Amino acid sequence: MNPSPPCVVCLGEVLWDLLPSGPQLGGAPANLACHVAQLGGTAILLSRVGRDDRGRKARAGLRDRGVRLELLQEDPILPTGTVSVELDDSGHPRFTIVEHVAWDHLEATPDTLDAVRGAMAVCFGTLAQRSPVSRQTIGELLQASPPGALRLCDINLRDPFHTPEVIESSLRAANALKLNETELPVLGRIFGFPGEPRAAVEALATRFNLGSVLLTLGAAGSRVWSDGRWVAESGRNVAVRDTVGAGDSFTAAFVLARLLHWPMADALKSATEIAAYVCTQSGATPELPPELKEPFHRLTSERQPKSALETA
Repeated sequence: MNPSPPCVVCLGEVLWDLLPSGPQLGGAPANLACHVAQLGGTAILLSRVGRDDRGRKARAGLRDRGVRLELLQEDPILPTGTVSVELDDSGHPRFTIVEHVAWDHLEATPDTLDAVRGAMAVCFGTLAQRSPVSRQTIGELLQASPPGALRLCDINLRDPFHTPEVIESSLRAANALKLNETELPVLGRIFGFPGEPRAAVEALATRFNLGSVLLTLGAAGSRVWSDGRWVAESGRNVAVRDTVGAGDSFTAAFVLARLLHWPMADALKSATEIAAYVCTQSGATPELPPELKEPFHRLTSERQPKSALETA
């Protein structure tokens, strides 16, 4: 019998990105789950959709991408979330996020708590915590995660839906952090850390007891700080169509690679290559080419993962 692939639970928003080219299924946790699934991991999404046509289409789209949906909740009143997306000349998105939607009311249930207790990794962000209801639910679920689980916070700052209090509580609940080159200075100003990126990352890791901090730098590549050492990966020169979902694909690849015991440098390289490919495509969750997926598929079928923190 083949060993079970690593189980990653993704907490937070699922929504429709209303792009100039047409609607695309999105939301950082949903994107991450889709990429984990296509790389061969077990992806469980805890989110909430409306009892509407967009909700039905979201459910079908996620199912088609291999995401497990037993924890996808349905709100009888509130609509499925939407975001208007405009792209600048460089393909970078600007978001207008609709408020008071289904994913603002996530519920902690016995089934959701059981799923988190069995996860090797739990990924969450700050956007889904804009409402007190979902914030409390995400906090309860993180507390229920096993001691050896990877609890990764994708800081994912979206104005005006973040506060210093939510950011701080998220970092205290996490043992790993992913952020980008525009989000790091914001955290530096909030917490009074040095302006130089490496010093700021190390200060964040020390203050919040983070085992790993992932820093994406766009075309300049990526860096990871883990247990007192740095690993760097250069960027890829690609023709960017849009950058929607690239960071989520990076996080998915890195998390799964580490759960499969890849060396830090290999995990970072693969995550950077996958994110670069996503930038060449339209939408957040394009089908990845076989050469990017094959190393993950081979290992998920061959190896039984250990505790996430044994690889950190």
